[in-house]
Amino acid sequence: MNEEFYSIVSKICRTDPSYHPEAYEFIMEALNYSRKRFKGAKHVTGAQLLKGIKGLLLKKFGPMTLTILNFWGVKTTDDFGHMVYNLVEHKILSKDAHDHYESFQNAYDFEEVFDKNYRKQLARRLKSMRF
Repeated sequence: MNEEFYSIVSKICRTDPSYHPEAYEFIMEALNYSRKRFKGAKHVTGAQLLKGIKGLLLKKFGPMTLTILNFWGVKTTDDFGHMVYNLVEHKILSKDAHDHYESFQNAYDFEEVFDKNYRKQLARRLKSMRF
């Protein structure tokens, strides 16, 4: 990220203090992660970005994901949509005619994905390990 990005994020956070600046930085990181995950796509849809966000959150933060999201002020996938559209409004990101805020609404439940499913996957991995 460059100085201009952080300056714009500071401006966004002054007008909409709902989210921590690190959450915006994470959105950009997740966008790059999603592009790689979806074969270098120049344009990533909202649904693809949300999949990338989910994957990167679990990869980076594992069982601490819900704590991090709470610290950032992010409670639902709708919040990611708000942040993306804040970045679009400030010309950090762009959208095309097929992009709609609605693609971010209620895409998945954080408690289900980052707690219950994570614990189930962890239990399966631990069960398959030999000690």
